[in-house]
Amino acid sequence: MQDTKERIVSLADQLIKTRGYNAFSYKDISDPLEIKNAAIHYHFPTKTDLGIAVIDVELQQFMASTARLANQPEDKQLKFLFETFSKKHKEGLVCLMGSLSPDYDTLPEPLQEKITDLSGAILKWTSACLEKGREKGLFRFDGEPYDRALLVITNLLASLLLSRVMGNKVFPKITHQLLKDLGAGK
Repeated sequence: MQDTKERIVSLADQLIKTRGYNAFSYKDISDPLEIKNAAIHYHFPTKTDLGIAVIDVELQQFMASTARLANQPEDKQLKFLFETFSKKHKEGLVCLMGSLSPDYDTLPEPLQEKITDLSGAILKWTSACLEKGREKGLFRFDGEPYDRALLVITNLLASLLLSRVMGNKVFPKITHQLLKDLGAGK
């Protein structure tokens, strides 16, 4: 039964990252998984419950990954973030935060809160990474680390979206320039 629940969350994650939250239904999950809609409702009574589960998995994976990197130099930690986005780019996906943000105002409040939690955790980690890295001379940038983290994250989000429109060469151009601007593009 746990396997079915995990498969539902995994497929919902893929659908959100390719179509968007508002553009899929339980039927889009039940058909490929060859299960009844009732099986999905058993694990996730509402689509909001399913969306929250998808975000929770993403947040847990992010926290586990960043915890494993905690002893690495900050430039390597930041490159991990870039590699995570690069993987999504190669898979033709946008990241969860980038996919859910455009629909934010149409989503139920509990889902909005989870998106805010996910975004906050990513920005907090990125900001701390940039701050510590600058203190160690691994990064060079003007301004506050949080403000720079906002620029990094928004550029990474936009690079996934823009590469869908402008082609695959856009993503590496943007990420290379971002790292270069931080003094980490070596």
